[in-house]
Amino acid sequence: MVQTPKKLLTLEEFLELPETEPASEYIDGAIIEKTMPQGKHSILQRELSFVLTATFRSDKKAQAFPELRCTFGGRSIIPDLAIFRTQRIPRDSNGDVANIFNLHPDWTIEILSPNQSHTKVVRNILHCLDNGTEMGWLLDPDESCIFVYGADKLVQVFEKTDLVLPVPEFAQALHLKVGEIFDWLKS
Repeated sequence: MVQTPKKLLTLEEFLELPETEPASEYIDGAIIEKTMPQGKHSILQRELSFVLTATFRSDKKAQAFPELRCTFGGRSIIPDLAIFRTQRIPRDSNGDVANIFNLHPDWTIEILSPNQSHTKVVRNILHCLDNGTEMGWLLDPDESCIFVYGADKLVQVFEKTDLVLPVPEFAQALHLKVGEIFDWLKS
């Protein structure tokens, strides 16, 4: 019996669909459901969002957006944290932050959840870098390590607790150590 191939959706068709819970991403014509975050993921995402917001509030160089849909380069993805320089944040006609972000983040941060595909997450980070993102972080709470991807796609692994993590140039005011981040899981 010959099977008829499943029709792939266009990006435009995907974007017309209602949002789902958990959220879905559009990658290579397919709808991929995001893994539902669990405890460690939620704590790390919340605390990173607080720290980034506090850091950027004073100099207004950037803003961090948790779980923001970013559509660019033929994909529609939802990084755990998407950080945008202030001048690149889309605005509506009133000057308010727009609802739709059809552009790549300047910095993307992903947090690995149990049973989540490491490969899928890395592919999303690499897609961001291919489209102009300056840096990507991948936090692995189970291994207490952070993978840092530069714009050149070279990866560094940080697991020593006293190491200060590299950040994009616009975020130089931020000084976070690996140990500080994973200590949030103990509080």
